Parts: sequence; structure tokens; C-alpha cells
Amino acid sequence: MTLQDTQEDAAASFDPLRPRLIRVAYRMLGSVADAEDVVQDAFIRWMGTDRTEVREPEAFLRRTVTRLCLDQLKSARHQREVYIGPWLPEPVLEDEEEEDVTLPLMLALERLSPLERAAFLLHDVFGGGFDEIAVTLKRDAAACRQLAARARAHVREARPRFQVEKAHGLEIANAFFAASRGGDMQALGALLAADVSFHSDGGGKRPAALQVVTGFGTVMQVHKALAILFGKHGSELVRTVMINGLPGFVTREADGELQTTALQIEDGKIAAIYVMRNPDKLKHLH
Repeated sequence: MTLQDTQEDAAASFDPLRPRLIRVAYRMLGSVADAEDVVQDAFIRWMGTDRTEVREPEAFLRRTVTRLCLDQLKSARHQREVYIGPWLPEPVLEDEEEEDVTLPLMLALERLSPLERAAFLLHDVFGGGFDEIAVTLKRDAAACRQLAARARAHVREARPRFQVEKAHGLEIANAFFAASRGGDMQALGALLAADVSFHSDGGGKRPAALQVVTGFGTVMQVHKALAILFGKHGSELVRTVMINGLPGFVTREADGELQTTALQIEDGKIAAIYVMRNPDKLKHLH
């Protein structure tokens, strides 16, 4: 068999699984580009594998991808420690991704150890059995159950307490865009919860708040200042869309760069605002 035949044979069995493998890697790493790199690395390894000996290719490749992610998380942890300002996962739009893991849940996963994160995702999100997870993590099944249980306890609070219907959520997103860009502070205030928080990720590449802003009054002050800038320089709505399972919108700002805003809505009010401004995390949206 020639090299080309080997590549074509490997691709025929790998490519149908690629979207699912990217979902696993993205949820582990919080980065679209890193997820794609890890999955491509898994494909290269798949080409070098004796595929006739693999009974369940999907399980085999999920193990491979998870282990590669665990290796990458060791270096990623240091990068997050020196990151400038709040870190948010790269935004993924509704038409690119399923909504099984929301942005607040991904932030909760960041607080877990890599093994806890892997056990939780493989079992609770992707429905894997603990025997398979034990092979993947090189732990016994009982230890993997404990890892998943610990993770579950940590992320329980991040699960949405009030599921907002998609159309209603996007209506709130449109109203938030109009009020925040138009400087209508009364309309904006009516949308926000008393304990609202504002998270903006510029990664040191674009201006953004260096800490999470919390509380109605403080968040309103931030938006009063932003409304002046929007009034002077403009902010163009590109589309209203679900982002990482939350209603939100994509805009083009005065500097020509894209920006995403995702809104966590609880009991009809905006409880958290997540703004992605880091251009490195928005490249895939172009």
C-alpha cells in the first residue's frame, strides 16, 4: 500500500469522527485552534496505527485525543496563570457547535484538575462508560467515578437554574445591544439582575477590564462609559446568535475587529455578560 493509499484509508475512517473529536478537545482546552491541532495530531497517529487491530475506532481516538489534551493542559495551566485579565474560552457560535456545554460551565471546568475535567466530560457530557474512561485516564474505574463525582459537585452551581427559551433569549440580546449602544441607561438597567457581573477578555491585545466587574451599580457605570465611546465611534451589529449555549451577538467595533457578547440570563434578567475582545480568540469567526 502506497503512502497515499494509507492516508486515504486512514482519512476514510477518521473524517466522520473528526467533528465529535473536536468537540471533546474544545471542551477540554477551551480553544478552537488548539482543539483542531490536537485532533490533527491524533489523525497523524491514526495513520501510523495498525487499524486492523482497533475494534472500536471512536473509543480509541477519543482516548488518544483526551490524552493529548491532558498533556497540553499541563502547559496551558501556566499560560492561564500569566494571562492578562479574565480568561474566557473561545466563543463558538450555535451553527458550529451543539449547546451541551455552556460558557459558565466551561469556566467552572477551568477550576477542576485536568483529570477531573476529563472524567466529567467523558462521562457526564459524552456518555462514556467508566471502564473506557479508566483505560483513557490510566486509573481504575472506581477512581474515575470519584473524579467525576468531585467534578460534578464543583460544576453543579454552573448549570443554568433557569433555562431561557432561545427566541426569548435572542430578544433580550437584541434589546441589550440597542440599549448599550444607544446609551439608553434606563432600558439597560431594566435588563440587568441586581448581582450582574461583567467579564471581558482582551488578553492584553485590546482594551478590556482587567478584573471581573460585579454588582448592578458598577456594571451600569461601565456601560455609561462604554456608551460614550459607542456614540463617538460606533459599533456595528453583525448578527444575533447563540454563543457557547448563551444568547448573544457578534459586533464589529471601531477598530475593525470582531467582538462577541454572550449573556447569561436567569429568571428573565441578565446575570452575567461575557465579552470576548482578544483577536487571537476570534480568528475562527472570520
